[in-house]
Amino acid sequence: MEIGKGKNGMEFNSNSGFMYVVVTIVIVFVLLQSIVFLAKAWKRGKELGMDKQVLRKAVGSSAVFTIAPAVAILLGVIALSKALGFPLPWLRLSVIGSLTYETTAAAAAANAVGSSLSQQIKDPTIFSTIAWVMTLGIIPGLVLVPVLGKRIESGVSKIQTKDSKWGEVFLNGLFLGMISAFLGVVFARVREGLTGWIPVFVMLASALLMLICGLIRKLAKAKWIEEYALPISLLGGMALSIPITTLVQSLVG
Repeated sequence: MEIGKGKNGMEFNSNSGFMYVVVTIVIVFVLLQSIVFLAKAWKRGKELGMDKQVLRKAVGSSAVFTIAPAVAILLGVIALSKALGFPLPWLRLSVIGSLTYETTAAAAAANAVGSSLSQQIKDPTIFSTIAWVMTLGIIPGLVLVPVLGKRIESGVSKIQTKDSKWGEVFLNGLFLGMISAFLGVVFARVREGLTGWIPVFVMLASALLMLICGLIRKLAKAKWIEEYALPISLLGGMALSIPITTLVQSLVG
């Protein structure tokens, strides 16, 4: 099979009209689900005797606080669209995926088959491999959470009830374990020289932005920034990656 063509000889195009139609159908279905749950929540709130003004305020504030995360997701879609086209990243990041997971899974799958997300994927076999990895990798979470989620929550509650300090240590340990899974990707290329440290420098810049947000929250009593700290650090890290990469490459060159 010729690279860039399917078995039927047709040119492979990750931005084809068929892809857009399939993805649009799925996203419309998800949007309808959101509308149904919103209507049910509003109806339940009225049944509980909640004031309409309170309900409107809750809906309005929730809508406002989704703007910043949505911008980060949009940038993730744009970043992945260079290699995977627009429909697949749009589907993944709009329905179930997260920015940290999708980019990591796609990059790992691309590297495993000898490709890279820095270039457009024209081989349908490589494209489907990346799509399958992104899809299958997130399924265990969907299965394990309903099966084990309640047991884990009750176990953590028991630990916190017996000893609040150990409960806090346990939760922090779980969080650090999750973060450590991503650190492997960040430090994977440090042996390649200064250019291999670029992901580390970007991570540190993003962490610095998060620290600044924390200081603003503490010193200025700006509680609102809690909702925007993560998007700010993500977007800031993406923006700073450009000058950081340029600077490192100039030093190496």
